Amino acid sequence: MAYISFQPHDHFNTVIYTGNETARTITVGFQPDWVWTKCRSSAHSHISTDSVTGAGKRLKPDSNNAQDTSGASVASFVSTGYTLTDNSTINGNSETGVSWNWKANGSGSSNTDGSITSTVSANTTSGFSIVTWTGNSGSIGHGLGVKPSMIIAKPTAATGGWYVTHKNLSAEMQDNYMFLNTTSANTTNNDIWGGEPTTSTFSVGSGLINNTTHIAYVFAEKTGFSKIGSYTGNGNADGAFVYTGFKPNWVLIKRTGSTAQWQMRDGQRGFNGAIKTLYSDSSEVETSGDTFDILSNGFKSRNTSNVQNASGETYIYMAFAEEPLVASNGDIATAR
Repeated sequence: MAYISFQPHDHFNTVIYTGNETARTITVGFQPDWVWTKCRSSAHSHISTDSVTGAGKRLKPDSNNAQDTSGASVASFVSTGYTLTDNSTINGNSETGVSWNWKANGSGSSNTDGSITSTVSANTTSGFSIVTWTGNSGSIGHGLGVKPSMIIAKPTAATGGWYVTHKNLSAEMQDNYMFLNTTSANTTNNDIWGGEPTTSTFSVGSGLINNTTHIAYVFAEKTGFSKIGSYTGNGNADGAFVYTGFKPNWVLIKRTGSTAQWQMRDGQRGFNGAIKTLYSDSSEVETSGDTFDILSNGFKSRNTSNVQNASGETYIYMAFAEEPLVASNGDIATAR
């Protein structure tokens, strides 16, 4: 059984809300450093705001757009959560919304571990850091003290995609990449990630957009809190079961070998047999297809969908815990 010394909901939490076009505070349970929001009931873009580049700024995970300043973003980070503006895109009257919230370590500090100086906000307890840098190819400090298992990077000051590397795309995490904002399959190009990540740095190559400012969200696995891995589909309605060692709060899944959407599910938007799906590559409203179960120790596909359970196909995933099998208070997780 997975045992951890902290409560997962102190470091990651999913929150659902209904908009009212009034400035308001959304309670998360801690002060988040990365807030990813999506309107569930209308086809508005995903919105990403973080504490390192600053509240009031946004990126759109389903878009190549550069970062901008907009009322359709988190207005401030507060001790219990974050505040929204009255903007109808992010807080529309009677519109349902969801936010996924990660704790890092505030606005960050200078890091000189790599050849390029970075600003890093690192939560070594949960294995998550936010990293910004400006420059060309080189190595960049990430602050985690362990080798990352997944990295998402995006130019903020220029148009460009959301590059993803994952430990199960290639063993060295340097030859392959995918885009979080498209449905494209895994691509091989050793000029994107300039070398294998280490316990202190990751590298970017000449294929990534250079001479501009970037942001990266860096993840390392923590037993009982996060799981980053892959599985093989079986093409059966009694689908592949993936063991995580905890009851997932949030799961991201992508087929690697061919075109397919990035599926996003969480423990707040429905129950087994009816868990809703959003897609990081699309502004579309949440859907009810592709049946999926969240269990006390992992997750399981319940259909033959090509986007999550095609026979013999490989899927990468990243998951965060709602409850470990045994938490620090001794409570045992229960199935949904």
